[in-house]
Amino acid sequence: MQRDLTKIRNIGIMAHIDAGKTTTTERILYYTGINHRIGEVHDGAATMDWMVQEQERGITITAAATTAFWKYQNSDYKINIIDTPGHVDFTVEVERSLRVLDGAIALFCAVGGVEAQSETVWRQADKYKVPRIAYINKMDRAGANFFNVLSEMTDKLKVKPVPVQIPIGDEDNFQGVVDLIENKAYIWEEDNYGFNFVEVDIPESLKETVNEYRFKIIEGTAEESEELLERFLSSPDSITEEDIISAIRKATLELKIVPVLCGSSFKNKGVQKLLDAVVRFLPCPSELPSVKGINPKTEKEEVRTASEDEPFAAYAFKITTDPYVGRIAFFRVYSGILDAGSNVLNCRTGKRERISRILQVHANKFNPIEKIFPGDIGAAVGFKEIRTGDTLCDEKHPIYFETIHFPEPVLGIAIEPKFQVDVDKLTLTLVKITEEDPTFCVNYNEETGQTIVQGMGELHIDIILDRLKREFNLEVNRGTPQVAYKEAILSEVRHREVYKKQSGGKGKFADIDVILSPADKDFTGLQFINEVKSGNIPKEFIPSVEKGFKFAMHNGVLAGYPMQSLKVTLLDGSYHNVDSDSLSFEIAARLAFKEALKKAKVGLMEPVMKLEVVTPDGFAGDISADVNRRRGQVDGLEIKSGYHIVKAKVPLSEMFGYVTDLRSMTSGRATSSLEFSHFEVVSQSLTEEIITRLRGYYHSYF
Repeated sequence: MQRDLTKIRNIGIMAHIDAGKTTTTERILYYTGINHRIGEVHDGAATMDWMVQEQERGITITAAATTAFWKYQNSDYKINIIDTPGHVDFTVEVERSLRVLDGAIALFCAVGGVEAQSETVWRQADKYKVPRIAYINKMDRAGANFFNVLSEMTDKLKVKPVPVQIPIGDEDNFQGVVDLIENKAYIWEEDNYGFNFVEVDIPESLKETVNEYRFKIIEGTAEESEELLERFLSSPDSITEEDIISAIRKATLELKIVPVLCGSSFKNKGVQKLLDAVVRFLPCPSELPSVKGINPKTEKEEVRTASEDEPFAAYAFKITTDPYVGRIAFFRVYSGILDAGSNVLNCRTGKRERISRILQVHANKFNPIEKIFPGDIGAAVGFKEIRTGDTLCDEKHPIYFETIHFPEPVLGIAIEPKFQVDVDKLTLTLVKITEEDPTFCVNYNEETGQTIVQGMGELHIDIILDRLKREFNLEVNRGTPQVAYKEAILSEVRHREVYKKQSGGKGKFADIDVILSPADKDFTGLQFINEVKSGNIPKEFIPSVEKGFKFAMHNGVLAGYPMQSLKVTLLDGSYHNVDSDSLSFEIAARLAFKEALKKAKVGLMEPVMKLEVVTPDGFAGDISADVNRRRGQVDGLEIKSGYHIVKAKVPLSEMFGYVTDLRSMTSGRATSSLEFSHFEVVSQSLTEEIITRLRGYYHSYF
């Protein structure tokens, strides 16, 4: 019997840090009956913040998944929820979650509005074309303003917000909401954690506002079809609730509008109506376009629809390690059915994987299930080699889905085990963590014998080192943080490289004539152009030249940093009938890279961060001056709810210890957020200073 896919919702909760994502999820778990008590973030008791570090710091670090059930209009709906982090250091968790979700709830603080990380996660959702509803939380806080957030959504996110609720009161007087679709007002009772809410008359003071926004919704609904427009023109009252819901749902799925709700999750007001909106406006798996992929055998595009009759196809979006269960792969099923104990094909490795057990996930608890169906999110156990971004599919019907592209790390530190006996254990543990977290990298410096770990920021690396101690019982010494610079070619250079080697018997020979130059704007990686004519280099050797340059880009000529982008034009060359092979041309390319760059102008590139500081009046001038001292540039100053918001771009190397300095400057009254913006070329004098400092760093660390 086919399951009803229209009763499934796969959603994520995304927002800026401290907007209330985890608190909202906790209320959802309580009202859906999954939890029998509410866990609070500030008490370190939130179900979804199950990591010790999350409970201690009151932040979400890892995306946690759970499944809840909600009754709407006498039908039961299954809602798979992923609660994502808000801190920019853990943006990878948002990225991989959005890759597999059908819809999302975007949370905004009623006071802070559209903040820096709100814009980042919104862009990530745009990339994957995820339909969204917005929930303006913290309506009970001083300075809360529902309509301000609506205008900020329009200005900053360039979207069309459509309020489907109007708040009744704000700040301390926030009581409930007016549902514009039903044209009814609801107030939540203070007792029983807001489990009960009652219908009341719409307050007189709100009737004009309610009528204005309700008319806009009805008018917008009428524009969806000629029939509705005729009914609206003859009698606006003939447009029914079902018509409105259907029109809003259609426009939401087409990414034309964003329905907006409001509430106060901490005060237990508005969450039940939010769950109704998830069912009303966000898509079920069968409403989404078929998923496209490439057949690795034929290299032709194929599609998979959310049907049990299709061949099995799933996408692994997260790998984690549990001390009791072992390695776990979280995956989303796009088509077909998978039984526990079945074999699947991992398209990346081309190998068969046995999924010994399938688990339904609730935070860090796992319930075994016999099989998993299209549209579901689950976890697999018993596999050998599955990584984030792998496609799992039927062996007879292979398909490969596009993988996720993660941002590169911007910060690194050198570490070493405190005890010599832990050297091997540290290496194995770091490999495990890199499998879990694609934005965490480990490099081994052969010159100094040091292990360099790199991440997205100070907090990211702190959390990983804390995990080494708590989860793996590994004590490590650590150096001071170092910026992950890149190298860049700044001028064009032409170079001919002839590689010859004779050692008796078959030798080695390759000859290439290349131009190395800066890559085109916004291009990352190797931009390789083949202009060889008349077969001077056989076609089968051209990919080896490209491979050689790609490999060489991992280590630049200035300080060994990777080169962010490079344009290589292969003009000409020659070969030997006997001595030339693929390896010869690959080695020639590596040598050409080193020799050519000695003749070119090469510079360092440093990561530049987007800084946003929220401060009371009186400190904005000092903060702006401090930004300038840090080689930064102030982009703008806004005033919101009596606070000044300083926006700037500052090199990451100047931002270590900034939070402490900011507290001193503002008596602890200002807050800041930092987000990666772009790489920028460093001046020549500063480049020399950095290289000198690096030599001292690598040779006198511990």
